Amino acid sequence: MTFASIVLAFAMQIPAAGPSPFDFADGDRVILIGGTLIEREQASGYWELALTLRNKDKTVGFRNLGWSGDTVWGESRGSFDGPSKGYAKLLELSKELKPTVIVLCYGQNESYAGEKGIKAFVAQYEKLMKDLAPTKARFVLLSPTPFEEVSPLKDAKGKNENLAKYVAAIQELATAQKAGFVDLFTGIPQLSKGTTYTENGVHYNESGYARTGPLFDAGATDSEPLRAAIVAKNELFFHRWRPQNETYLFGFRKHEQGKNGKEIAEFDPLVIKAEKEIVELRKALK
Repeated sequence: MTFASIVLAFAMQIPAAGPSPFDFADGDRVILIGGTLIEREQASGYWELALTLRNKDKTVGFRNLGWSGDTVWGESRGSFDGPSKGYAKLLELSKELKPTVIVLCYGQNESYAGEKGIKAFVAQYEKLMKDLAPTKARFVLLSPTPFEEVSPLKDAKGKNENLAKYVAAIQELATAQKAGFVDLFTGIPQLSKGTTYTENGVHYNESGYARTGPLFDAGATDSEPLRAAIVAKNELFFHRWRPQNETYLFGFRKHEQGKNGKEIAEFDPLVIKAEKEIVELRKALK
């Protein structure tokens, strides 16, 4: 099977009725929420590049709110405050960004709980969507990506057999919630035959993101200047919402450096400027 036919086969998995989940409207504000897969994408930019090129006749803004190790319970976001506070922060920031589209990608971490954990996972996923519903954004659910048979990961096949049940549950949830659904679980392994797309069987390497970009837009061409601009914008936004010294600026040690917290907002005009550069580079492409 050729690369092009694999991409086509993947695209056919998206329901024919209605537009693709990745066809955005001019002026859409898209936020991406998930765990390590989503967080690390902002440093590669390949998926956002493909989505930008897919909609290159429109101005669409992207904000990445991925957090490594995260789950639908927001377990990694709490830092010193615990999961419930981290979850609340996620909801608060998501609403502040006023998104029109929310892309969610969860399930791989949760799948370690096995089949017995599916019910609780789906219930919390549904709650997350309900809690984000006040944004009035439309939802797109990405399936988790498969485990790869690469050292040091063991029994990738067994893990994927279990993960497939979570993918099916996510697809059912998307249907019930009238959300878009994109099956990365089925499409990605076929694209990467003969090459390693993760660094450890779980986390994507640079090649993995580059190789799978066409799943988001089969006709996308490589534009290194545009991708570099996207990565630069993402880095600025990352420092805006996740400053490395957050504990000193806003946390329990803010009595030491809290006065400098006001400087974080100075990233806002830098992000806006970077986004304008992306627009100009996008317009220059034919």
